[in-house]
Amino acid sequence: MMTTMASAAARFNTSPFSSATLAALREREAVRYQAANPESARLAAAAHEHWFAGAPLHWMRDWPLPFPLFIRHANGARLTDVDGHSYSDFCLGDTAAMFGHSPPALTAALGEQATRGLATMLPGPDAAWVGAELSRRFGLPYWQVATTASDANRFLLRWVRAATGRQTIVVFDGCYHGAVDDTQVRLVDGRSCVAPGLLGQVGDVAATTRVVEFNDPAALAAALAANDVAAVLCEPVLTNIGMVLPEPGFHTVLRALTRQHGTLPLVDETHTLSSGPGGYTRAHGLEPDALVIGKTIAGGLSCAVYGVSAALASAMHSAWTNAAPGRTGIGTTLSANPLQLAALRATLEHLMTDAHYARMAATAGELANGLRAVFACHALDWCVTQLGARCEFQACATPPRTGREAEAAAQPVLERLLHLYLLNRGIVITPFHNMLLASPDTRHDAVRALLDAVDACLTEAGTRDPGTLAQPPPRLCAGLADFSPLDD
Repeated sequence: MMTTMASAAARFNTSPFSSATLAALREREAVRYQAANPESARLAAAAHEHWFAGAPLHWMRDWPLPFPLFIRHANGARLTDVDGHSYSDFCLGDTAAMFGHSPPALTAALGEQATRGLATMLPGPDAAWVGAELSRRFGLPYWQVATTASDANRFLLRWVRAATGRQTIVVFDGCYHGAVDDTQVRLVDGRSCVAPGLLGQVGDVAATTRVVEFNDPAALAAALAANDVAAVLCEPVLTNIGMVLPEPGFHTVLRALTRQHGTLPLVDETHTLSSGPGGYTRAHGLEPDALVIGKTIAGGLSCAVYGVSAALASAMHSAWTNAAPGRTGIGTTLSANPLQLAALRATLEHLMTDAHYARMAATAGELANGLRAVFACHALDWCVTQLGARCEFQACATPPRTGREAEAAAQPVLERLLHLYLLNRGIVITPFHNMLLASPDTRHDAVRALLDAVDACLTEAGTRDPGTLAQPPPRLCAGLADFSPLDD
């Protein structure tokens, strides 16, 4: 077993693990992966001939794998790769498939609509029901459909700038999760600066985007003081840089300050929809002027929605009707296509139910408690945060208050080893941070298998002599002996 690690060490991004041991483990696991996946290796070599970075989307190379894992099919909370290996999936498409892969209600709706047309640029009969249900569930009266949450946020920023006549927006450091250029700004030495990884941007987006720390009301008040900010765009809980919960009362202050300065709060619930059937907004009584939901809202089909208050809708309409003739530049041809509407209805009606959320939250709670037991057994002062169906562990003693603190707690070398180690043992977790999701189909024996694998990895990582890694790992954490998952 490892020696005790001080909490301060974790918070300041030091590690109790030998770098030589981590490197040796990583090499061993990479060799194991390569040997076990010959068909994925063959397909990866072929993909390099025609796909940039060797994959249809270069993000697929963010997984800590020697070459991409090619998936043949996904169902429920299970994946099967082209080499025939089966995996318990705690990533679930990075939230897109939070209710499971290809649930029957969704596949039936998509199959039926596929025979009736895919793109018409005219509304179908599902539109009225979906609009009414979105309003009932999330509390905002008017809605629009986009193809992704990033598109929805781009469109909303255009609308609020047109509606308010203001150009500047505010975001929180490390937030939000999507790919909107205006939000790719970080706080550096107290100044808003373009994120270093933002490629190909010709304008200085930091000129119209101010960045403040999450959970810092004074900094937020200063950023809004000039009365020139159109909107504050945020996730109600930061997830893009590691989970950061709002401190008690922070959202109340955010709402009060935005009202005081004529600024519109825009909430992105794409990841925090794990909180419950009405998202974090309804669960915690937030009052945004606009709300975005992507990924999960249509069961994983490419779709997003954004809702707006009556006042914002009126201002949007005025800006639209008073504009010169021509296209607004807001929206795309495939936005609100019939397939999206069918998927939205199936998801809202059959998947986003109270019963599903109760089961998902209970399973995620099991997972969170089990992880705490593993970390305690290994004397690791790490925290585990749960948000409904979602949980995440971080290498700091208490949950971080800001994006900067979450970033400082990251252990990238260990995390990438852990993700590969788990995958080699039939368990997939999200490659970004240490986020895990429970779906209605997640089995309790899969939770136990994940906990055992995390325990085994930490046990081996704590070995000081890399030469002993060829031997079987020592007895697993005795702290799990009393952990009894619920029956499936």
